Amino acid sequence: MIDSGSTAYVLICLALVTLMVPALGIFYGGLVRKKNIISMVFLSFLALSIVSIQWVLFGYSLSFGPDIFGLIGGLDYVGLIGIGLEDTIVEGIPDLLFIAFQMIFAGISLAIITSGLAERVKLTSFVVFGLLWTTLVYDPLAHWAWGGGWAHALGALDFAGGTVVHISAGFGALAAAFVIGKRSGFGVSRMVSAPQNIPLTLLGAGLLWVGWFGFNGGSALAADGIAVLAVMNTALAAAGGAIVWMVLSSFYGKPSAVGLVSGALAGLVGITPAAGFVDIFPAIIIGGIASVVCYYALIFRVKRGWDESLDAWAIHGVGGFWGAIATGIFASSALAGVGGLIEGNIMQFAVNAGDAIIAVVFSFTVTYLLALLVKKVIGFRVSEVEEELGLDISNHGERA
Repeated sequence: MIDSGSTAYVLICLALVTLMVPALGIFYGGLVRKKNIISMVFLSFLALSIVSIQWVLFGYSLSFGPDIFGLIGGLDYVGLIGIGLEDTIVEGIPDLLFIAFQMIFAGISLAIITSGLAERVKLTSFVVFGLLWTTLVYDPLAHWAWGGGWAHALGALDFAGGTVVHISAGFGALAAAFVIGKRSGFGVSRMVSAPQNIPLTLLGAGLLWVGWFGFNGGSALAADGIAVLAVMNTALAAAGGAIVWMVLSSFYGKPSAVGLVSGALAGLVGITPAAGFVDIFPAIIIGGIASVVCYYALIFRVKRGWDESLDAWAIHGVGGFWGAIATGIFASSALAGVGGLIEGNIMQFAVNAGDAIIAVVFSFTVTYLLALLVKKVIGFRVSEVEEELGLDISNHGERA
């Protein structure tokens, strides 16, 4: 039975999550050199376009088809065969709406990975890599967590994508960055790593913050109290993350605007897997601690000289890992149906921690191998001349 209120609500959330794709491109675009701004926004749109077609053809089926050994879905829904307008696997909303909502999650995950490829990836190689990554990394993780796979069977909690979206994309971005290599001049010229258009980045961050209400709130898949709780927790975790990052950065210099919104994003990532499973005050704690661990992950990345250019690993990867662990700590039995470590449930904590660790290893390893394959077969990055000229001109023939 289709519920018109829940359907309307999830439709609005679908639009908000879609807004996050260009918002991410704008956020990234402000952080790169002005000769690559168009390229970053373009890659976000391209990621969504690639994944949308893949999702309808076979990605949804691999993620949510009948379980095969707890690892992957079957091919029963290839091309969305047999999906009717009135079918409701999720009570209250049409199957096609659920499919579309999940499709955007997959699209933004690939867009996040462009952080590790910024300013140097070859366009055709990104298309090939994106198809491989979505099929062999994202789809299995989605099945494990939400499609009846082994993690779901063990009772791992992931409300809106801590492992599926953020760990996969964050650690995937780091793996891809290792394979593609550092940007020319990285570590030598400050211009390579300094943000070039901070107002653009702030605009992108603001739009991401708004879109996140649909990302987390919509994951309730109903217009109900859990959806409202998820939205409130999202707001509070973001605020807590922003304030903590500002305070931390004040110890090392001046509190920057980019740092403030980075803290907010860290809080947003951290609360994602827990949004509908924890009470309000734990959400603030989760957001604040996410900001701390992500801040020091970023410092660690810089000291190591890793050119994971726009810090998807430090914020999405590490933040998503903390969020998955935190869900196992703070989950409320009244909300999640099972309590976390705070309620004395050591097993739930262990399951969530194990799920997070496996997701990290799987995402990093498989992404590294896929990137290496693309590099060996067709090359992964543009020529030195094209990189020096900038991808806006060399790839797109346009200037920002």
